[in-house]
Amino acid sequence: MSLFKKDWSPEEADEWTVHDLVASVLSALSYILVMVGIAGALLLKLWGFIALGIGIICTILTYVVIDPKLRAMSAAFDKRQDEVLEQVEKTTRWEK
Repeated sequence: MSLFKKDWSPEEADEWTVHDLVASVLSALSYILVMVGIAGALLLKLWGFIALGIGIICTILTYVVIDPKLRAMSAAFDKRQDEVLEQVEKTTRWEK
């Protein structure tokens, strides 16, 4: 299974996979590296700029890995929400 899988069904996206684990680790790394990198960059240290660059790369990788999965889940949720709202409207509508 590719780490950069683009096509997810809502059922597949709802299950815990290695993509979730990778995104969790990358997001934690991105927060830490960006925070340390900004501090180092403000002090004009080379390691700060390097950490900031790696943090930005981790942030981009997190987005690329987890976004298709989140989009699939969001589309399924939107569809269910529309169905529920339609049902609520039917039951609460006043008929003469």
